[in-house]
Amino acid sequence: MTDTIWLPDLTQADGPKYRAIEVSIRQAVRGGTLKCGDKLPPVRDLAWQAKVTPGTVARAYKNLVDAGFLDAAVGRGTFVPEQKVVQFEEVTDMGATLLSPRLPDLGQTDLIRDGFHRYADTAASELLLRYPVRQNHRDAHVAFYNASKDFPIGKFSSDNVVITHGGQHSIVMILQTVLKGSSPVVMVDELTYAGFRRAAELCRAPTVSVEWDEEGPRLDKFERLVIDHGVQVYATCSDVMNPTAMTTSLKRRQEIAEMCRRYGVHIIDDDSYRNGPFIGPSYRQYVPELAWYTTSPSKSISAALRIGFVVPPEGHLNAFIRSVTFNSFGVPTAITSVYAYVQNHPEMPAILKSTRAHMADRMRMALNVLGGYKVRWQENVPFIWLELPDGWRSGEFCRSSEAQGIFLKSAEEFGPRDGRRVQAVRIALNGGIAIERFETALRGLRDLLDHPPERITV
Repeated sequence: MTDTIWLPDLTQADGPKYRAIEVSIRQAVRGGTLKCGDKLPPVRDLAWQAKVTPGTVARAYKNLVDAGFLDAAVGRGTFVPEQKVVQFEEVTDMGATLLSPRLPDLGQTDLIRDGFHRYADTAASELLLRYPVRQNHRDAHVAFYNASKDFPIGKFSSDNVVITHGGQHSIVMILQTVLKGSSPVVMVDELTYAGFRRAAELCRAPTVSVEWDEEGPRLDKFERLVIDHGVQVYATCSDVMNPTAMTTSLKRRQEIAEMCRRYGVHIIDDDSYRNGPFIGPSYRQYVPELAWYTTSPSKSISAALRIGFVVPPEGHLNAFIRSVTFNSFGVPTAITSVYAYVQNHPEMPAILKSTRAHMADRMRMALNVLGGYKVRWQENVPFIWLELPDGWRSGEFCRSSEAQGIFLKSAEEFGPRDGRRVQAVRIALNGGIAIERFETALRGLRDLLDHPPERITV
C-alpha cells in the first residue's frame, strides 16, 4: 500500500495541535477522504508538512490507536481499519430490549469524546476547582438558543435558558418552584410519562388524571378537576404524548391555554420525545406567563449526555434559577461545555439527519410487521403504541414477550393505579441492536398477537 495523500487542516485549530490532528483524522475517515485500508503518512513526514513537531503527530496517532480508531503495526505504519458505521451494543444479552428508545452511534460519540478532550485541554483551572455558576454555562445557553430560536415556543433569549441535570430533573425543579401551600395538586394526562407522577410524589403533591378524546384533554373533565381539586400545575407533552404518540390539536391547545389563564394553572410542556419538526406551537407560545417549555437532547443526540433545558414563563426566571442552583449547586461545566461543542459542531446536522433516517427505517419495519394491528405512531417519534387484540391483557402480554427475551412497557406503567385498564403496550425503537435482531423481535411479537390465549367464561 502507498501512503495516502492527505493533510490535516490546522488553520482553524483551537487548542493543542495533537488534538486538532485527531479531530481532522476522524473527520477525514467519516467523510470518506480516508478509507478502510488507507495508510497514514509517517510521523516525520506529516509533522514536516503540517509544520508541527513529530511528537505532536505521534501523540495524535497513539491516542487514535488506543481508542481503536486507527491500527498500527511495527514496520508497516498506521492504517485506517474497517469502520463500524453503527456500533451495536445491547445493555443485556437476554434479548431485544424495547423498553426505552435507543439511538445508534452515527458519529455523535466521537464528537462527545472530542468535546471532553477539548474541555480537559483548555478549561481554566478555576473551572476544575470551583462550583459551577450560571455564567460558566453561557456557551451552552447560546448553543441551545441558536438551535431553538425558530421553534414556536414563544419569545425568549439565551439569557432566559436554564440548564438542569436532564429532563426529569427539569420537571422536579419546576414543581418545586411553582407548587404552593400544604396540599398542592398536579394534573397529568390519563396515560402519560410516569416521570410526571414520580416528580409530583417527590414534591408530596397528589396527582389527578384527565381523560382524553381524539383532540386531547377533555375540556369538561379538565375544568372540573381544576375546580374540585385546586390544581396548580398541568404536566403534559402537547406535540408527542408519551406513550400513546397522540398530539393535542391546535384548537384544543388554545382552549386549554385559555382555561389555565383563567384559573392561574401553570403548564409544563415536555418536548423530549419529538425528534423532527414541530407539529404545533408549545403552550408557552399561547400563554407565556404560565407555561414552561422543557426538553433534552437525550432522544436526539445521546441519552448519556445528561442535560436538560427549560425556558420558564415570563416573570419566573429568577425563582427557577434559585431552585436549580440550590438543589444541586449547578450542572458541571464539563457537561455543558461538551454539549455546546457537539451542538455547534459542523458535522452535527448530518449526524442528526442520519440518526432520523436510521430510526425511520426501524419504524417502517415495525409498521410492516405489526401494521395489521391497531397501532399509533408518528414520524420522528421513537416508539409505537400498540393496542392489544381481544384475549390479551397488557401485563400478560409483556410476561409472554419477556419469556422470548423481548422487553416492552405495559400500559399499566403509564396510567394511574386506580384508573381504567387499557390493554396496550409501548414498543420503543432500539437503534442500538442489529436490524436482524430487531426484526426477529418484532416477528416474535406478531406471533404472540396472532395467538392470544383462549379464555373460557361461565
